[in-house]
Order: sequence, then structure tokens, then C-alpha cells
Amino acid sequence: MSSSSSTVRSDQSPLQELSARIKELIRAVPDFPIPGIRFRDVMGLVEDAEGFRATTAALADRFRDAAPEVVVGIEARGFIFGVPVAQEMGVGFVAVRKAGKLPGEVRSVDYALEYGTATLEMQLVAPIGVGTRVLVIDDLLATGGSAAAAIELVRGMGGVVVGAGFVVDLPELPGRGKVEGLGVEVFALCDFMGEEG
Repeated sequence: MSSSSSTVRSDQSPLQELSARIKELIRAVPDFPIPGIRFRDVMGLVEDAEGFRATTAALADRFRDAAPEVVVGIEARGFIFGVPVAQEMGVGFVAVRKAGKLPGEVRSVDYALEYGTATLEMQLVAPIGVGTRVLVIDDLLATGGSAAAAIELVRGMGGVVVGAGFVVDLPELPGRGKVEGLGVEVFALCDFMGEEG
């Protein structure tokens, strides 16, 4: 690298620079999974080793002071981001899955999503009990249905949700308001408006 390029300074904060990098790596897929939906494919970010590492580290850093004891990830991309966040924080990980995917006894919650309805489940043997501090992680916040369902599952086990972290927020949809309306702090590393990207 030349000395002139190494001395160039950005007027953005490291978090703003990371947000811009994430937005470059996320692909927009029109009409998926149904016509009219503009799908934000985070796999481009996951495929970039440095971008992925920086993303999970930033999510962990943002909630470190909240002292979660468990990270809950929502199927399926919430697993991809939730596991390294849990490792970064030195805590365990619990999967919230679609109906019929978990063995043993489960707690279930039905919810509405952007293009239909679904059910999420958590195993009753999960290490979440009365007062357990839990951080919810997912890739994207849209309508907030799956995040709200995960929060309901955690609270149904007696846990305390100390925050909800996302890679992407779609602010034109009601997800942030729904989750914050449940008294849970929301943090997203970037957002996309409408046809952006």
C-alpha cells in the first residue's frame, strides 16, 4: 500500500464504516420468496471472512455491558450470527427453530411474518430459567414477528431479554416498533430503505 493511501482518513466512525461495508456485501434479490418481496441475502456478508468477523464482534461489543448469560438465535440465519456472538461473549447458545425441528419437549409460539404465518419453538431443556439474562440475535428485522415470538419464548421460560441485535433493519416495516414495544432494546448494524441496494 502506498504511503498516500495509508494516510487517507475517513470522516466516518468505525461503526459507520462497518455499516457501509455490510451494505456492500448484502445482495438484494427481487421477488423472493414470493413476488413483491425484496429479499436481503446476508450470505454475501458471511462469505467475506473479515466482514463477518467484524459484524459478529460488533454485535457482541454492543451488548457486552448488558451481561447476557445466553444468546438465542432465530432459525436459520440467526444461528449463523448468534453462535459466534455467543463465543465472543463467552456464553452458551440456544436455538429457536421452526416447528417440528427440535427433539423432546418444546414451548411453541405462533407468529405472523412478512409473507405468511409460522411457528417457532424452543426446547424446554434449554438453559434459560427465572432471571436468566438473554440476548436475541437474528440477521434481519422486518415485521418483527419472529423476534417477538423469540422474546415470548424466552419470557415463557422465565428469562429476561436484555436486548435484540440484528445485522439489518428494514425501517419501513414495523419490526423495530414491535420489539421496542415489548420493552426490548433494538440494535442493528445497518438499515435498508425500500429499493435501496
